[in-house]
Amino acid sequence: MRRREFIAFLGGAAAAWPLAARAQRPDRMRHIGVLSAFAQDTDESRRLIAVFLQGLQELGWTEGRNVRIEQRWSAGDPERLRSDARALASMPADVVLAIATPAVATLKEEAPGIAVVFVAVSDPIGSGFIANLPRPGGNITGFVNLEGSLSGKWLELLKEVVPGLTHVGFMFNPETASFAEYYWRELEAAAPSAAVTVTGMPVHDLGEVESAIVGVKARPVGGLIVMPDTFMTINRRHIIALAARERLPVVYPNGATAKQGGLIGYGIDNVESVRAAATYVDRILRGEKPGDLPVQTPTKFELVINLKTAKALGLEIPPSLLVRADEVIE
Repeated sequence: MRRREFIAFLGGAAAAWPLAARAQRPDRMRHIGVLSAFAQDTDESRRLIAVFLQGLQELGWTEGRNVRIEQRWSAGDPERLRSDARALASMPADVVLAIATPAVATLKEEAPGIAVVFVAVSDPIGSGFIANLPRPGGNITGFVNLEGSLSGKWLELLKEVVPGLTHVGFMFNPETASFAEYYWRELEAAAPSAAVTVTGMPVHDLGEVESAIVGVKARPVGGLIVMPDTFMTINRRHIIALAARERLPVVYPNGATAKQGGLIGYGIDNVESVRAAATYVDRILRGEKPGDLPVQTPTKFELVINLKTAKALGLEIPPSLLVRADEVIE
């Protein structure tokens, strides 16, 4: 081989070598973080993470082989959430699955450069996480759990099961539900046509939760709507027990709460969002940018009615509502 041809051959080989090397050697170890505002030791949390890991494995990511997964669950503790976010940023994580609005907000503040895929978030635009749904921009994308218009649906359900309903409380924790206005506007708009008055009931601790429930019960023919909110989710068993004690009808923003003893739950199953989130994590690990992946809204909602609770409250669930239910607990 002549010298000029040899040099040309080396140049071509050098260009081809990186591609060949990448094709032959296994992917480098990647790091995925999970940051959740919820508690880890619940059946729902265990189910969420199991589905997420299964989804990743089906896409070729196996923990310990080509990916390491660091889970952080704050159980509603804001300081712990901040510390966990900083820890994931210092790993550094290639991408973080953020579960619930407080987790995303904390990552945005404590680790602004990290790629984030969220679930269980209601108002990502109003919360300042993204620019718009089709092209979120920046480094955050994900799956919305509920839309503001659902508050009108919750009111409609409560009106169907409580004859003569005149007053409805709307309970949320402003510290964990900065997006409360997103639902409140829709609820206020729906109230006149339902011939009820609605009252916002911000609570910060379990003592205030009890006072709010007692206050609603004290008014004639009242009911309560519990907003989607990490504080409410973490304390839902306590809320269910207080509502049972006061014989107060309550509508919750997810079916899981009705399965645990609440009267009615209407919302989405976050398991499906987490399954979908695994595909976004995969795409980001393979080079796509979070800001180019559209934020997706839910298309399927679950209605769960607990007849045992209805009977304890002395309520008759209309047959037309039972027919529409996805699950009836007897």
